[in-house]
Amino acid sequence: MRVLVTGGAGFIGGHLAESFAKAGHDVTVLDNLDPYYDTGIKERTVELGRAAAAESDGAYALLEGDVRDATLVDELVGDADVVYHQAAQAGVRTSVDNPRKPNSINVDGTLDVLDAARETDLERVVLASSSSVYGKPEYLPYDEDHPTTPVSPYGVSKLAAEQYARVYHEVYGLPTVSLRYFTVYGPRMRPNMAISNFVSRCLNGKPPVVYGDGTQTRDFTYIDDVVGVNRQLLADDSADGEIVNVGSTDTIDVRTLAALVRDEIDPSLGLEYAERRTGDAEHTHADVSKARELLGYEPSTSIREGVSRFIDWYRRNRHWYEPLVLDS
Repeated sequence: MRVLVTGGAGFIGGHLAESFAKAGHDVTVLDNLDPYYDTGIKERTVELGRAAAAESDGAYALLEGDVRDATLVDELVGDADVVYHQAAQAGVRTSVDNPRKPNSINVDGTLDVLDAARETDLERVVLASSSSVYGKPEYLPYDEDHPTTPVSPYGVSKLAAEQYARVYHEVYGLPTVSLRYFTVYGPRMRPNMAISNFVSRCLNGKPPVVYGDGTQTRDFTYIDDVVGVNRQLLADDSADGEIVNVGSTDTIDVRTLAALVRDEIDPSLGLEYAERRTGDAEHTHADVSKARELLGYEPSTSIREGVSRFIDWYRRNRHWYEPLVLDS
């Protein structure tokens, strides 16, 4: 199949593009290589995508450009069978500092993709959404019917994007699926995330820093589980028009997570605490019943197993990854 991955040099998009190329598909990546974090990580991701295509019958092409370039998006979407729309301005704290940038990229960019797609006979558009759309929990775990009251501009932008996708399905008949990811982590993850920060500091003999009192809980989802459900959607139309949670169902509080990383690397270290950051959600916990029913989704990696895998990967790739993490 011809697969377009917007934001395909980023963390999740990069893993998707690599997986599709490895499976023999023809992959086009659209990415503006925004230096939101060190682009060396994105360059390594692109290298792995090209290597995956070289080892299979697939193809991999990177086109540097922006999803807000409607003419370019029209051209690329018109040549695709399936679009995975991963391009976004990520980061809750970034959105608090500058709410207009995530709105421009996450909302206007999504509209460019959807407008281009409704003029074609695409199999589907798969949109990356986020658990940040839920905001303050009225109950846990979150199911897809839980009220959406985001507590950050980032969450608002993701909610708007997924609602546009839903409406384009209902009004124009465009096959869309929005996946609400719950804190995805794994190899080549963004360096300013909790797990990568904890691991980097501990390997350098520094205690992990917990923002707030550490009682905040997170549903961390390992990247392999996210790739699996996206691959399912290459040919599965059972979730068309739907918004679906993708999480691990396995929660952990941030203080326990920091201690887990610390104990695996250097139990002699303590924990440090700093002021909680504005816009951070108090709790996340996914109910994945809908994904299980529609797509047979079964998260396979517990947080403890996933953290251990990430630490192993980090140690093997420390020579190139760590300098980029420390610079970010």
